[in-house]
Amino acid sequence: MKLAKNRPVKIVILGAGGTGGYVVPHLYRIASVCGRPVRIIVADGDVVEDKNLVRQNFASFDVGDNKARLLAERYASAFGIETEFIPDFIESEEELKSLLSVTTENWRYSGGAKPISILIGAVDNNRTRVMCNNVFNKMDDLIYIDSGNGEYTGQVVCGMKQSGRVLNAPVARYYPDILNDTEKFPSELSCAERAVSAPQSIAANLFAATAITTMLYYLLIEGELAAPKMTFSSRRLLMKPITRRAA
Repeated sequence: MKLAKNRPVKIVILGAGGTGGYVVPHLYRIASVCGRPVRIIVADGDVVEDKNLVRQNFASFDVGDNKARLLAERYASAFGIETEFIPDFIESEEELKSLLSVTTENWRYSGGAKPISILIGAVDNNRTRVMCNNVFNKMDDLIYIDSGNGEYTGQVVCGMKQSGRVLNAPVARYYPDILNDTEKFPSELSCAERAVSAPQSIAANLFAATAITTMLYYLLIEGELAAPKMTFSSRRLLMKPITRRAA
């Protein structure tokens, strides 16, 4: 898929924590210089806690505030872009489809190329990935970048769909076990359940954020992405393309 340099883009990023918190500032930076109309919406229902300060892009004075609001207000203002955020978890396919809609009713544009949406999944919840995958399957045009990582390793996959045709497979085609996960949505977790999470390191989060940012750079600046899928190891300081075919 090639994006014309004047094609408007609407970006919805789910998750403003371990990975998303490092993507957001670079996302606004790229959007401010890419030369195309860009609308950015940051969504996360979580608030900053003391434990987040070890590996997430927040400071002590942010504790207690909503992550999406903090990042959107901070970086949208810095780069002269309209501030848009949703201080809630997106857990409904209908709501996500509505957010990704680029009809003239909810986003005015004048002539030229029709806008396209980019969905960034920076979440650590497979139930949310199932929702994103279902929405990808139902929409005719969508770019869906998903990142996932453990303590040291992870992957970033960019699915692309144009006019109902899948040009690059989404993450669930490479990792189908995602679709069989029965975990809860973030809002359904108890305080005790939220306290227990898969171990991650700031290095792994930064690797994932770097991969997403690089993909966004080539999509928004160059208009084309040559490497839509990769794995990484922060321990081995390694990034490499996924070479196996999606099922």
